Amino acid sequence: MQQLLKISEAASLALHTMGVLAAEPKRLISNREMAQRLRVSEAHLAKVMQRLGRAGLVRSQRGPKGGFSLLRRPQDITLLEVYEATEGPLEQRRCLLARPMCDGNCMLGGLLSQVGDRVRDYFANTRLSDITDSFQSEALHA
Repeated sequence: MQQLLKISEAASLALHTMGVLAAEPKRLISNREMAQRLRVSEAHLAKVMQRLGRAGLVRSQRGPKGGFSLLRRPQDITLLEVYEATEGPLEQRRCLLARPMCDGNCMLGGLLSQVGDRVRDYFANTRLSDITDSFQSEALHA
């Protein structure tokens, strides 16, 4: 079954990783531990963590007891920042047929633009703390 909205594996990894770090703010989590928890490649995760570090979202501490932690509070980080740290600026697609030049005057001309605006607004207005608080609340009631 096809999905209407897809994000890259790197963006998904970044969002999951940031959620784990937000849920455990008082400890450093190593790349190895995070990769095991998320069941992903350490090498791929290391590249994602590097991007998050360059974006000013995480800090790393080297050494045997080192690892990663958030550089800012979860309530100060938007999902859009996390997404754009791995993917670059979120751009609008204007044509469902993926044509490079589309004037948007077709029957579905505004659809992608409207959906894109809503997704961007959601990511821009949703804080990391919003999703971690929601997840922790659901876990307590499960």
